[in-house]
Amino acid sequence: MNTDLSHPPKARPHPGDPEPRTSLLIELHGDRPGALEAALRPFGRHGVSLTHIESRPRRGQTFDFYVDCDGERGDLAMEAVIAELRHAATAVVVLDHRDVPWFPRHARELDRIANNTLDAGAALKADHPGFADPAYRARRDMVDALARGHRHGGEVPVVDYSGTENATWREVYERLAPLRQRHACREYRWALADFERHCGFGRDRIPQGRDVSEFLESRTGFRLRPVAGLLSPRDFLNGLAFRVFFSTQYIRHESRPFYTPEPDVCHELLGHAPMFADPAFADLSQEIGLASLGASDEDIERLARCYWHSVEFGLLIEDGQRRAYGAGLLSSYGELEHACTESSNAHFVDWDPGTAAKQEYPVTEYQPVYFVAASLLDAKVRMRAFCEALPRQFYARYNPATDSIWVDRAVRRNTD
Repeated sequence: MNTDLSHPPKARPHPGDPEPRTSLLIELHGDRPGALEAALRPFGRHGVSLTHIESRPRRGQTFDFYVDCDGERGDLAMEAVIAELRHAATAVVVLDHRDVPWFPRHARELDRIANNTLDAGAALKADHPGFADPAYRARRDMVDALARGHRHGGEVPVVDYSGTENATWREVYERLAPLRQRHACREYRWALADFERHCGFGRDRIPQGRDVSEFLESRTGFRLRPVAGLLSPRDFLNGLAFRVFFSTQYIRHESRPFYTPEPDVCHELLGHAPMFADPAFADLSQEIGLASLGASDEDIERLARCYWHSVEFGLLIEDGQRRAYGAGLLSSYGELEHACTESSNAHFVDWDPGTAAKQEYPVTEYQPVYFVAASLLDAKVRMRAFCEALPRQFYARYNPATDSIWVDRAVRRNTD
């Protein structure tokens, strides 16, 4: 704690922290009528907004009030509030900032994490179908370079896909088409029809991420951000808080059109993108993202499992039948049938984020357990309740007008 109540020089704001906060511990005697009202009056008198307040009994008739407010030491208004509090309260202590894992406060700070790909992005492993194909590797390098050169505020780069790449897309698109009609949820089917009308979706060529991103932004505020490969769960989920989806632009190797060991443009555009046009699904995704900001490593793991069992492999009930809304299902004909046919030997449980947060999952084989929601709205509501119950150092809210994150506490983002 910092107990120095002198007037220090005004500190320079931490980069990316647009709303400075000050945290105070105010000790009051509970037997004084109107003590709390008197203690809070200076904030209104000097135009300092309270962002969080909580009380805690201390001993006897004494109560501690923890207050977070706009402003920082050195501001004239803040110093005036502290000075008046010293007369109205038994004691006043200016608290240190809460230290939390680094997280982006503005969408431009996504530039800082977008290229932190795991396994060096395009450095393919020996078991990748394109590992021994120099032409494919060179093509991946080119597409990855476009993603790595992208910066916040710029347009999603256009990729001039080759005839071979478009042919791979065609095989996947046509193989999935009849299964989508039988097993995809209606929200997905409706969105895909809109994508075919407005975003160049179809069997003949790979749609451009730029067109898809602009369409999604007009519908739900979600945007696609090009990325060269897999990100860590923390970095990836942080992007969702801004309604930003990190999306690859390369395509799987043509020798195995129905298999990919990593997310590719088929998975992103045929699996994920249409669902982001649905408001409930978009909100569900952002709830997970907001909860990930500054979260502990343990909670990141819990949230990543919830993401996997919903956004990637979630099911819902529609007309009494299981229907897919998860991208891992919607972009894989084999797993889509495995999850939605009556003869499936998988285990199906009601959607409960608390249970999903503990459920481990395989990455290279069909899921043994699927979570089934009553609807997308049900999935969102339950996810929001789970996120609100997590122990958090602060409450975060996304401001679309400024493309930034508002927090209610004084926090310091660790960069270690």
